[in-house]
Amino acid sequence: MIEVNNINVYYDKAQALTNLSMSVKEGQVVSVIGANGAGKTTIMKTIMGLVRPTNGSVKFIGNNISHLPTHKIVESGIIYVPEGRRIFSTLSVYDNLEMGGYSKTYSKKELKERIEEQFNFFPRLKDRMNQKGGSLSGGEQQMLAIARGLMSQPKLLMLDEPSLGLAPIIIEDIFKIIVDINKEKKIPIILVEQNAYMALEISNRAYVLESGVIVKEGSSVALRESSDIIKAYLGG
Repeated sequence: MIEVNNINVYYDKAQALTNLSMSVKEGQVVSVIGANGAGKTTIMKTIMGLVRPTNGSVKFIGNNISHLPTHKIVESGIIYVPEGRRIFSTLSVYDNLEMGGYSKTYSKKELKERIEEQFNFFPRLKDRMNQKGGSLSGGEQQMLAIARGLMSQPKLLMLDEPSLGLAPIIIEDIFKIIVDINKEKKIPIILVEQNAYMALEISNRAYVLESGVIVKEGSSVALRESSDIIKAYLGG
């Protein structure tokens, strides 16, 4: 689905990513774990064209998207749900979902059907469809952010720290939703997540990032059993 090939990314003179390569195959959930400041979000921003690599390439379904503007990348089928939800807090749940379908040329009937799909998948949002986004709980706002992303019928979904700031019981709900999206909707997912245990639990493959460099990669099962990973990220 997506191939990131040997990219270097700088913020002014500070190097954020160094010779980074990663890939996601169709049907996979791939997690990226690492400490704060490791460069996890920069990977997603680079894929979305929000920052540009100085060299290397990003290919999506075989096409080089490294120099496309962000709106064209969205139209190609990549959707990014950023850290901190970033919903429209003054708009209703329903209006937030309408905004999620903005990049598609839906008819009014199709738009209504897409919104109804999200309500079927996220019943709690249906109960709150007329509430302002800012009045929802943290978990509900995260559901809304994901549902808004799904409105564009993504071919690849990128989730940045979806568990951030949520209570443990809500985190379990969010991760179950991620698994359901992947299995039921057949959408491959890149998951950036500080909760390494949960990320490795639900993903097929994982990359470990330190200071902009991938220091370890492999199946999530193998990484869960790695003594280095257990010591560094799993509290072992």
